[in-house]
Amino acid sequence: MTKSYQTTLPALLLSQAEARPKKTAMREKEWGVWQPYSWAQYLTLTAEFAAGLAELGVGRGDILILIGDNRPEWLWAELAVQALGGMALGLYQDSTPDEVEYIFQMTESMVVVAEDQEQVDKILQLKPGLPELRYIVYHDQKGLLAYEEPGLMSFDAVRELGREGCGDVLSAFGKWVRGLRPDDPCLIAITSGTTGRPKLAMLSHANMLAMAANLGQVDPKRPSDEFLSFLPLAWMGEQMMAVASSLLFGFCVNFPEEPDTAQDNIREIGPHLIFSPPRVWEGLAAKVRGDIMETTPFKRFMYNLLLPLGMRYADRRFKGERPGLLLSLAYFLADQGLFRALRDRLGFSRIRSASTGGAALGPDTFRFFHALGVNLKQIYGQTEIAGISCIHRDGQVDFDSVGEPIPETEVRISEQGEIVSRSPAVFLGYYKNEAATAETIDNGWLLSGDAGYFAENGRLVVIDRLKDVMRLKNGTRFSPQFLENKLKFSPYVREAVVLGQGREHTAAIVCIDQAIVGHWAESKAITFTTYQDLAAKDRVYELIRAEIREINQGLPEDTRIRRFALLYKELDADDGELTRTRKVRRKTIAERYARLIEALFSETRSLRLETEIKYQDGRVREMRGDIRIEDLAA
Repeated sequence: MTKSYQTTLPALLLSQAEARPKKTAMREKEWGVWQPYSWAQYLTLTAEFAAGLAELGVGRGDILILIGDNRPEWLWAELAVQALGGMALGLYQDSTPDEVEYIFQMTESMVVVAEDQEQVDKILQLKPGLPELRYIVYHDQKGLLAYEEPGLMSFDAVRELGREGCGDVLSAFGKWVRGLRPDDPCLIAITSGTTGRPKLAMLSHANMLAMAANLGQVDPKRPSDEFLSFLPLAWMGEQMMAVASSLLFGFCVNFPEEPDTAQDNIREIGPHLIFSPPRVWEGLAAKVRGDIMETTPFKRFMYNLLLPLGMRYADRRFKGERPGLLLSLAYFLADQGLFRALRDRLGFSRIRSASTGGAALGPDTFRFFHALGVNLKQIYGQTEIAGISCIHRDGQVDFDSVGEPIPETEVRISEQGEIVSRSPAVFLGYYKNEAATAETIDNGWLLSGDAGYFAENGRLVVIDRLKDVMRLKNGTRFSPQFLENKLKFSPYVREAVVLGQGREHTAAIVCIDQAIVGHWAESKAITFTTYQDLAAKDRVYELIRAEIREINQGLPEDTRIRRFALLYKELDADDGELTRTRKVRRKTIAERYARLIEALFSETRSLRLETEIKYQDGRVREMRGDIRIEDLAA
């Protein structure tokens, strides 16, 4: 029997347009109005742009770079270059010029699709050092009409070039697609790069669609579903949903008006499907708790009364037990009186499939959403396996594991305790990096670099990155990521880095959430000016100390956090402290904050710290300030 993924992404676009030409395939909110595009329009616009790229000289094996916010043009351009036998490579919209230049030099791309003036300016700044780059295509013309740079073209101009040069673009598109094979490379995904420069993972049509098809068997998608694409399309998780799954199952992809309006747009659409990394779920949970602090006393009372009830109900279900009659009735009333309204406020009134992946989600955040009635499931995987290898099944959700392997995926634990996987979704290799490919694939098995084990119920438990699992001086093993997630469940904590390798105890560098802590400070009549000023306030230190003390109560004694410091700046991807998916780069932290780290494990009470911060345009400035170090009673 032919597998459903033994086809290509552009071929699925043709099939969807033929099967349901008038059905809405995507929407974009523009000027306050949702603009729909049918599957037939999706195909026509993609075919025109593909013909235009062909006129510019793009063909098999070429790489088209895309950078900007989530827009329909991204998908049209991605499918267009794939139809020509090329590959799409997405860059994060907040990538610095240095990061962008590195990718261009590696790929030698001749065409880039840059959304707007900001991205075009970024590319133009680098163009003199990129001899292979010939065309910069934009689709938001604001501020660009007066530009006269050679090779600068609008998206519509490329479409027109295709119509004029090709004539029947749909016929030409069909011919190109018939020449594709499922095993052809179609996407280059940038890895998170937690240990240095990101690697470029090459994935085929079959890789992407095998993952989507097998995931769909255990987490069904329907043609009638709505999905809102608000996370960067450069991220594999978004490619998994907005591209591979939408083409395979035919559901509608919606694009927000602006990144800042995504939460409002989610509420307007009421999606059936949502997939987000932990930072989004942590942010939503923190926002709810922050809003509750500012609501009326009665609503705050109801929240504090009913949320623990919801937690008890969720805990029973996590254990695989059926809640008793009284608890079920109480939960039903709590749902009608509070939780349903909270879900609606978050835009989750129609959610059927909610999942998280890309990193571990803290158990407290997990419990919180299940208490609200959101069936949140953990997904585990990595870019090199097209994003997914394991997921929780419905009715088998717990916050300790990441579920079981999806169909056609084998997962085992090596002698070293490493999670290794094998499936049709395992990538083709790293672009221009055979040595790294050989280190990552062993006889068809993908080496994850993660430590884990299978629980008695057959579900996979991920401990942490193998290289990140730490030992205290007394030999106690601990996962810094687990402790960091516990800290980030506090609404007042934005980021945290836990340390302790070879030390007597654990310690933490904490970054406050300026918006929520700022609201708290205003309610207490505490005046402040900047983030640095707020983070240095005595009352803020007392606030965070109380939060960590409470967290410590639920931890084994040896791993409790004994000392902490509030950093005078947020950790930032532009400074190399986080990846673009907000994973901590521990090596960078260890180098940049070596003096602070040493102070955390000494008798030092304060120190003056100097750091360099970098802006997206490449500018650098010095930042300095005094940082206090606080002890927590053992």
